[in-house]
Amino acid sequence: MKPFKTLKLSADMLKNLNDLNFINMTSIQEMSIPYILDGRDLLAQAKTGSGKTAAFGIGLLEKLNVQKFRVQFLILCPTRELAEQVSGEIRRLARFKHNIKLLNLTGGLPLYKQEHSLSHEAHIVVGTPGRITKLLERGSLILEDLVSIVLDEADRMLDMGFIDQIHEIIQYTPGSVQTLCYSATFSDSVKKLAQEILRDPIEVVTETHHNSNTIKQHFFSCSKSEKEENLGDLIKSHSFDSIIIFCNTKDTCRRVASSLNKKGLKCLSLHGDLEQKDRTEVIVKFSNGSCRILVATDVAARGLDIKNLSAVINYELPFETETYIHRIGRTGRAGDDGLAYSFLVPGEEFRLSDINQNQNSELQTVNYTINDNTTLFSEPDMVTISINGGRKNKISAGDVLGALTSNQAIPGTDIGKIDRMDYLTFIAVKRSYAEKAYKILSEGLIKGREFKVIIHK
Repeated sequence: MKPFKTLKLSADMLKNLNDLNFINMTSIQEMSIPYILDGRDLLAQAKTGSGKTAAFGIGLLEKLNVQKFRVQFLILCPTRELAEQVSGEIRRLARFKHNIKLLNLTGGLPLYKQEHSLSHEAHIVVGTPGRITKLLERGSLILEDLVSIVLDEADRMLDMGFIDQIHEIIQYTPGSVQTLCYSATFSDSVKKLAQEILRDPIEVVTETHHNSNTIKQHFFSCSKSEKEENLGDLIKSHSFDSIIIFCNTKDTCRRVASSLNKKGLKCLSLHGDLEQKDRTEVIVKFSNGSCRILVATDVAARGLDIKNLSAVINYELPFETETYIHRIGRTGRAGDDGLAYSFLVPGEEFRLSDINQNQNSELQTVNYTINDNTTLFSEPDMVTISINGGRKNKISAGDVLGALTSNQAIPGTDIGKIDRMDYLTFIAVKRSYAEKAYKILSEGLIKGREFKVIIHK
């Protein structure tokens, strides 16, 4: 792997990458960033967790004109979760440039607030096709100065039926716009879209399968009636830091989450029926370590970037083999070892055959055996606290950290991830300091103001 310093990047960008511990490029970064910098259209295939967000983020930020307050880059994502993740990553990469304005425009949030934000212009917009289309049609979003458009996880957007919106959005862009299309698969629909909207594209293909040495895959045979008990036993008999349990439907997701909570295995669920504020809270609590178990439908199969995810459990195997690949790709990222467990009921053996054929593997099922009663799974070390102030209130992570650590009230090492939304900030703190942190934040001032504080149990 080549180091980032071999690229023609600004000194400030290289310093920021070094501060973020981005030393060597991943394959997708090495193969695509030079073409992005040259302004070429790109059709890139890369597996989940390959570093593609940093690939296009670095390339775009190097070309950004901060003095020009117009939308220069548009990044389209299939889901709100992925849009939020991409926005966060771009903001991290953009720390070396001052006064960059990035807007995250997705459904589930008030349209009038987004239109008000757009009235003050922005450099970068990240959003979902449905909301972006609506803002374009209302004349609130102007793309006359657009330099590049990114289709992130294009195959997923097409699977979700966004093809018409993508074509409509393209009609609002200048004829000279650079188009970057990233996809986990080169399906016929993706190839057709590329032919229609890309100009003489460079095609980049990296490894699309997961190395069996990185992700250990286990398949358990059991009856349908035994699955819930076996799932609980599997979790209790391991010391997982964090796991995602995948289900195929919202109803199963809710039922499995309820069953685990009744067993004392505290978990959260993520599915399409959740309101946006609830989805945000679930993702924050899982990503900051204050919840170890997430039960999810495939709304979370892509877009979630959870560091050090111990394992993925397929309570139900998905209908498509490629979906299975994306699911297990949540673990074993960036070269780390990962674990994937899947339950098969009688009649589902053909799905394992399809997986073996896809991966050129010879994985087999074993009968699940109940372990002893030893419970290795433990309660999370962290607790989430929120205050009703965020970016729009000019609150920085440093403001919150300073309030909590002032006069050595709480050691900085016992404060975890701080997630800032527009009007809300979530703070992860060690469980032993939760009450003290609540007292400090609720009785003290941040930026000279009082804020409402909540401990999320």
